[in-house]
Amino acid sequence: ASVAITSGLLQKLNRDELQGVIAHEISHIKNRDVLLMTMCSILLGTIVILAWYGSRIMIFGSMTGSRRSSSSGGGGQAQIIILVVSLVFMILAPIMAQLIYFAISRKREYLADASAALYTRYPEGLASALEKLGTSTGQLKSANKATAPMYIINPFRKKGMKASDLSSTHPPISERIRILRAMAGASFNDYDQAYRQVHHGGTGVIPAASIAAGTVPLATVKLEGEAGEPNEIQRARETSDVMWRLSNYNTITCDCGAKLRVPPTFKKRQIRCPHCGRTHQV
Repeated sequence: ASVAITSGLLQKLNRDELQGVIAHEISHIKNRDVLLMTMCSILLGTIVILAWYGSRIMIFGSMTGSRRSSSSGGGGQAQIIILVVSLVFMILAPIMAQLIYFAISRKREYLADASAALYTRYPEGLASALEKLGTSTGQLKSANKATAPMYIINPFRKKGMKASDLSSTHPPISERIRILRAMAGASFNDYDQAYRQVHHGGTGVIPAASIAAGTVPLATVKLEGEAGEPNEIQRARETSDVMWRLSNYNTITCDCGAKLRVPPTFKKRQIRCPHCGRTHQV
């Protein structure tokens, strides 16, 4: 899987906002959303095909049965009922399958936002990026309905779109921003609580198995141009920590202050610090 960034995105967003967007897209890869939505698309197409063939089998079967019943003098009420049911099934089955596909896509967008906040420990970066993208008037000429779920926001969004809009692959931008800015921390649990707060109670959006047990403190990073902006060394360290974590590296902090990055393919049970010579259990 790959993450693509448009030139317009690079021009509009600063570094903190761009990190939030990239973390959101990497979260889709980490959560296997590409595989999930591909399977949903296959199931959607299968339902449409089955509805098409099933309705025609029922229609032609009822027509054949009505001819036989009319020739034998029987009534055709049963055949009429079968015909009506087949028509209703043919119309509603693809629509319901499409709505389920959109609902799953919106749920995965919430999970990607929560994962981005967890990876960067700075929800405001993604919230600020969404705010800028939401006010943008530019149109993506290369976007189509097949690739719409791959964008950070809905490329076919309309002004005044409500949270109850069932025909969108993405939740409303304003709602996503409110949830991110209502987070007290940066964990899945904090995002789930913020979601409940924005929606005034109800069920959460993050699966119970994904909610972290503890809380993750918010990073003290501020947007570029604000007072107290961290230097380049701090930015590089934070970005490096996120990338090591996404690559499933195990970080061991030695007593001498050195950080040992242990790759997932490391087979030994112990590792020696190259600075002080201490031995650590992996």
